Amino acid sequence: MEIPARTLPTASGSIDPSADDSAALPPFATDLYRALFESMDQGYCVIRFLDGPHGPLSDYIHILANEAYERNTGIANVTGQRLREMVPDEADAWVAFYGKVLRTGEPIRFRNELVATGRHLEVSSFRIGPFEDRLVAVLFKDVTDQVHAEEALRQLNETLEARVVEALAEREAAEAALRQAQKMEAVGQLTGGLAHDFNNLLAGIQGAFELIERRLAKDAEADISRYLAAGLGATRRAAALTHRLLAFSRRQTLTPRATCVNALLPEFVELVRRTVGPAFAVHVAQEPALWPTLVDPNQLENALLNLCINARDAMPGGGRITISTDNLALLGSEATDRGLAPGDYIGITVTDEGVGIAKADIDRVFDPFFTTKPLGRGTGLGLSMVYGFARQSRGLVRIRSEVGEGTMVRIYLPRHLGHDDHPPVPLSSAPPSPTMQGTVLVVDDEPTVRLLLVEALEALGYACLEAADGPEALAVLETAPTLDLLVTDVGLPGGLNGRQVADAARRTRPGLKVLFVTGYAEGNVVDGAVIEEGMDVLTKPFTVDDLTRRVAALTTP
Repeated sequence: MEIPARTLPTASGSIDPSADDSAALPPFATDLYRALFESMDQGYCVIRFLDGPHGPLSDYIHILANEAYERNTGIANVTGQRLREMVPDEADAWVAFYGKVLRTGEPIRFRNELVATGRHLEVSSFRIGPFEDRLVAVLFKDVTDQVHAEEALRQLNETLEARVVEALAEREAAEAALRQAQKMEAVGQLTGGLAHDFNNLLAGIQGAFELIERRLAKDAEADISRYLAAGLGATRRAAALTHRLLAFSRRQTLTPRATCVNALLPEFVELVRRTVGPAFAVHVAQEPALWPTLVDPNQLENALLNLCINARDAMPGGGRITISTDNLALLGSEATDRGLAPGDYIGITVTDEGVGIAKADIDRVFDPFFTTKPLGRGTGLGLSMVYGFARQSRGLVRIRSEVGEGTMVRIYLPRHLGHDDHPPVPLSSAPPSPTMQGTVLVVDDEPTVRLLLVEALEALGYACLEAADGPEALAVLETAPTLDLLVTDVGLPGGLNGRQVADAARRTRPGLKVLFVTGYAEGNVVDGAVIEEGMDVLTKPFTVDDLTRRVAALTTP
């Protein structure tokens, strides 16, 4: 289109419609500006603000526009058109943008949609001349494709995020299914091992009782000692099996006390030497200033003996077993990498020079009933018991091994900030003579166990009262004139457990001696941290000698 020269911008950037053409710009400059104006890709226009029905400066008219205006906006022939005639529904927004430029004289840049044509425009605008001229220049370009591309990218990202979330959910579901399958495999391995071992043990017990019954039916004075020994041996092995399983599941009954492990080692090492035989050299490397730890010393000895037996079995031709102790300060990642809380620990390590363990098996050695020993040579419960015992004692067990280079197993136990207690009475010591007197209340819901307890305690010289549950025990406590000892199962029916019965008894009879009898560590009821003075714990199944020792330890001044 033909544009009068007087409508073009002057060299100073302002427009003077009344100026003489020749005085404004020389002819060649006018042609140059016109060529530039018409050939630029961006849309360009000059608008003059007008007063109108909507108020002062509420409308504007296009007094100048290049050809690119139509290409970028989709609106043709805008010169001379008023905004409110072109896009009445959008006029307020555009007036607000450019009105600010007119009033402040400050340029602006923004992006906005021209809804009438569906174009997205990237705009820069500045004022021409003083406010009184009411002139604003606008330079813009169509960025609709860019906006659509950005929106498509945004939607793609959202879709991608959704797909990632979905994929992660599917992965978690697959991992959960795998863990469940592995758990069921472990449960199958556990129950299979249990069924095998207990069936063997029950066969021995049942066979022994049947043979006793038949022999006595033929001859009341027949020698049945062999069958009694076989049955008792099977029950002891069954008890050991359940103890190991409870240790693995961290449910065994522990009686922790402040213990210096170095003080336990001399007698323990002699036991190891007798157990492994003369083909093995047993060496000890002690930290002289070893810290005490809070642990059940008898169960610790059992765990260490298991490790020493494993070391023996790993060296069929004999060899060297080393037992060492260390003080360990584990901070930051040194502790967390081992699955421990930062702090001070003692380490008890058993090292052998044996065949070692293959890498494919090293992650499974703590699984119950998993063993690398030949068939019939191991139960697969030794290391799992050690693992459970260490975790229940707020510690950890770690293993390192190389095929042909030997194995090192270390038990970590937390440091105890206190003095070590008196050492426990060895279980191998002879039971005291049955010369005890007094009255005992026996509480157990299992009639057979209650019968055993009453018979054994009466043989020791005690007079026995009986109760089958917690409420019945409280009723007996109210009527019994004197009571010297309470022997109670922990898990009782009737709404009161053994600990609650003991606490109630001690409220009316302060200082009453209490012996808890339990099949496993039932929560914190008999946890070592809450066992008070004058209380002890006896784990089922037990021998009469075990019962006699515990009662004597409680009642002897």
